[in-house]
Amino acid sequence: EKQGVYTPNEVCRMTQAPPAVETGLAQAIAGLRQAGFAEALWQLCLALAAPDNLIVMAYRDAGPPLVLLHRAENPRVFARLEAGYLAGAFRLDPYYDLHLARAADGAYRIRDIAPDAFQRSRYFTEYFGETTLIDEIAFVLPLAEGLSLNLCLGRDAGSARAFSTEDLAACRRMSPVIAALARAEWRELEGSAGPVEDTPALLVAAAGRQGIALSPRQATVALLILRGHSTPSIALKLGVSPQTVKVFRKQLYQRCGISSQAELFSRLLPLLG
Repeated sequence: EKQGVYTPNEVCRMTQAPPAVETGLAQAIAGLRQAGFAEALWQLCLALAAPDNLIVMAYRDAGPPLVLLHRAENPRVFARLEAGYLAGAFRLDPYYDLHLARAADGAYRIRDIAPDAFQRSRYFTEYFGETTLIDEIAFVLPLAEGLSLNLCLGRDAGSARAFSTEDLAACRRMSPVIAALARAEWRELEGSAGPVEDTPALLVAAAGRQGIALSPRQATVALLILRGHSTPSIALKLGVSPQTVKVFRKQLYQRCGISSQAELFSRLLPLLG
């Protein structure tokens, strides 16, 4: 077996990549650490899986992610990036959970990693509905202690179609190559300086300032609901019965003075900022 650095042609033969990907990879390598890298990376992603949009973020253990670059033809896709996602909604994102779980390098499709009721959650219907996003595949890679990169390819209303199984397979084959490119381009980013965020505690404190007295367990249940976990899924994660979860949910709604998940989302999401 050959040792050392492979050429773009050799990498693409090993990953069964088509000529367009081979050309895109060569351009991305040539553009590393230069002003043209963002465009070269976009062209490589287009050749690989034809996304409608791209965003590269660095997730940290505490605080919002760092946005390194983003691109989309549809202005709605990232219209709420600052005021919505970075202001607190990122804490409900399945990819943020992957960061906290210290996921290994790889290409992850959102429908494969999201909670069981994610598509019925208010986060999905309200936030994703505004972005017009239909599907996402993200290259995830740890970069430093408390820091991971997320290169997310999206399909939105522009194409109005999800990624195919062939698209996902192509991304998974090329994942080690994309990871190597990303590490080379953003190697100087520093990891988180603080401890892993205790999001339930943050929510308890923020709710208290609004006159809502939540217990740590109620805050945990609230976050699981907002992230798109069903009652059985919450029961499994907490190691309790579904009936106990229903009791927690009832207590939570009483504390917040609400009667629906929509109201829960509207009441608590601003507190995550």
